[in-house]
Amino acid sequence: MILLSGSSSVINSPENTNQEIKSDTSQEPISSQIQSLTVELDDISIKEVTPRGATIEISFKINNPNSNSVIVQVMDYQLFETGYSNVEQISGGQIGSRPEGMVEFGSDYYVLLAENSIILKDKIQLKNTGNTPKLWSDLESDTAKWRVTGTVFYNLSSMTSGQENTLHFEFEK
Repeated sequence: MILLSGSSSVINSPENTNQEIKSDTSQEPISSQIQSLTVELDDISIKEVTPRGATIEISFKINNPNSNSVIVQVMDYQLFETGYSNVEQISGGQIGSRPEGMVEFGSDYYVLLAENSIILKDKIQLKNTGNTPKLWSDLESDTAKWRVTGTVFYNLSSMTSGQENTLHFEFEK
C-alpha cells in the first residue's frame, strides 16, 4: 500500500511494515516557477492608403526566457492613433485563440520554445467613413503616432494543466 499525504509518504510492504519515509514534496506555485514572457512592438506600418480604406500591418515579438516551452494561447490588442484620439480605439485584434470546452485539433495557438522568441503578425483593414479627416490625413502623410495596448495569455506546459498566466503591455511609437 502507498499513501501520499502532505509532505510525508508511508510505504507498507512485507519487508518494512509501518516504516515512514520523509520526503519534501512541497512545490512552489507555477506562477513563481515561470518567468514572465516579454513582448516588444516589432513593427507597425501603413501598407496602403486609398480614399476608401487603409491597410496596416502590426507585428509583435514575444520572448520566452524560461528553460521550458510555453504555450501562447492568444494575444488581444487595441490600436490607437494618438494624433486622432488617445482614448478612441481605431482597431484591435486577436492573434491565436483560447480553447473553449474540449481542446480542438488544429487549435490556433503557438508553442514558444525554451529561451526563444516568436513574431506574431496581424493585418488591419480600416474603412474610410469620411467622419475622421484628421486620422485619414495622418495615415495618408504617414505621420501617424501609435499607441498599442493588450494582453498575452499563456501556459507553461499544456492547455489543460497549470495555471493561465497573463502579461499586459502598452507601447507608443
